[in-house]
Amino acid sequence: MIEEVWAEHRPAVFGVAYRLLGTVGDAEDVEQDVWLRAASADLSGVRDLRAWLVTVAARRAYDILRSARVRRETYVGPWLPEPLVTGPDASEPVLVDESVSTAMLLVMERLTPAERVAFVLHDVFEVPHDRIAEVLGTTPAAGRQLASRARRRIAEAKEQPRADGAERARVLAAFRAAYESGDLDGLVALLHPEAVYVTDGGGRVKAARRLIVGGERVAMVMLRTGRRHAPATVVPLEVGGEPALGLYRAGVLFCVDTYDIAEDGRILALHRQLNPDKLAHVRISAA
Repeated sequence: MIEEVWAEHRPAVFGVAYRLLGTVGDAEDVEQDVWLRAASADLSGVRDLRAWLVTVAARRAYDILRSARVRRETYVGPWLPEPLVTGPDASEPVLVDESVSTAMLLVMERLTPAERVAFVLHDVFEVPHDRIAEVLGTTPAAGRQLASRARRRIAEAKEQPRADGAERARVLAAFRAAYESGDLDGLVALLHPEAVYVTDGGGRVKAARRLIVGGERVAMVMLRTGRRHAPATVVPLEVGGEPALGLYRAGVLFCVDTYDIAEDGRILALHRQLNPDKLAHVRISAA
């Protein structure tokens, strides 16, 4: 019986861990820990097994998240989450909503670990405040305040409305065409004047260690690095529920680009994941 129930709720267990940690490998480790605990526990008295599994996963992820904050202080260059492949190419079922997008995960990085747990559990997984309080070792009232503060900080960071799915797909197709043809003016037209280009090499490969700001400057850097990596194959992907691009050399993936696109169709931020350790879970062929 536990195997059947686990198959049903496994996406939620992985989902809460990934939203809290932003790393596929750590989320898979949490998933394994929760499975081992569930398989050895007496669950006959558990009325809501999904809530039990999700809170066990959140408690373990909360511990990892607090230590991860210390490790990220010494991370080489900007930190970006691991790309989570979704859609038809996903290797495992994934619960998809805005909270798994790269842009949203980066906003949640600004929260304290407790705020992030309270927000994800309450607003994404609808866990009641008394259970959230158990995970955080606090009171339901304090958990409610943490979730409210997180919600407010996220809203402040997302003042500009974002494009819908159809518009994101249109913009990305136009961006890909301009990039592959070396059309500088075409790229600049698609980028917000204050667009930001973020690269994560983690000290493992060559990558800019500072943010590159300004639409024209971002476009020029993109084309310059594109010439350096040529010949490359650009493959459309779905990452975190949104259109993305994977770049391959000799059939090997060397980066994944995700985009934050405003409602008016201009790209606010381009996030390039170059760290090979964070690309190991992306198993999509260049074909």
